Amino acid sequence: MTDPLTFYGIPLSSRLLLGTAQYPSPAILTEAVRASGAGIVTVSLRREAGSQRSGQTFWHLIRDLGVRVLPNTAGCHTVQEAVTTAEMAREVFGTNWIKLEVIGEADTLQPDIFGLVEATRILAKDGFEVFPYTTEDLVVADRLVEAGCRVLMPWGAPIGSGRGLNNVYGLRALRAHFPGIPLVVDAGIGTPSHAAQAMELGYDAILLNTAVAKAGNPAGMARAFALAIEAGRLAFLADPMTPRDMAAPSTPVLGQAVFA
Repeated sequence: MTDPLTFYGIPLSSRLLLGTAQYPSPAILTEAVRASGAGIVTVSLRREAGSQRSGQTFWHLIRDLGVRVLPNTAGCHTVQEAVTTAEMAREVFGTNWIKLEVIGEADTLQPDIFGLVEATRILAKDGFEVFPYTTEDLVVADRLVEAGCRVLMPWGAPIGSGRGLNNVYGLRALRAHFPGIPLVVDAGIGTPSHAAQAMELGYDAILLNTAVAKAGNPAGMARAFALAIEAGRLAFLADPMTPRDMAAPSTPVLGQAVFA
């Protein structure tokens, strides 16, 4: 990338964060992470599977990739469950970073924004650096920042839906309202064009999983997303033209020959 990105003071070389679930095999996961160039991968404590052999093998695979781990509280539906999972994840993965999910609705996996703010306050006071999976709601974002978040992760669409950016207006307003906070679109991204669109809005990074893991060629799709994110960021920095309702000639008319 051409400009720096930091999360909680940590500089990053890539604006793509990649999930590690649902891949057909560990080898394909490894290929996809390397093809993406991602410097951060998200990992569920449930995937680590405690002391089971499968969990240990997975953890060794992640460490061998040389990427930074962002544990998450996926599957948690209450504040207490999310806080306990975060505390366990800190012990297992040795990091204060936590992607905080508190799910409030089963069909859409929409965040419970009230529980999210409460859990954030508890974890931030305990030294965690929270990456909250939230909506594009400005008031909720304000509360999360007040609670200690220095990164916000609004959804584009429901997790795993691949629908892209359901509320472009809301996402644009969030970007304008929080110019100094890193914003990451998390969930709902289905194609590289969705990712490029989010980056053109001025978002700082993209977190995705299903769109790569479920692709026919995960490594190829991971590479496509990496390029789309870079293109979107470069386009944003280049200050795109403002859309017009009417045509505007791109070729000067002065000096053209006039035929009588």
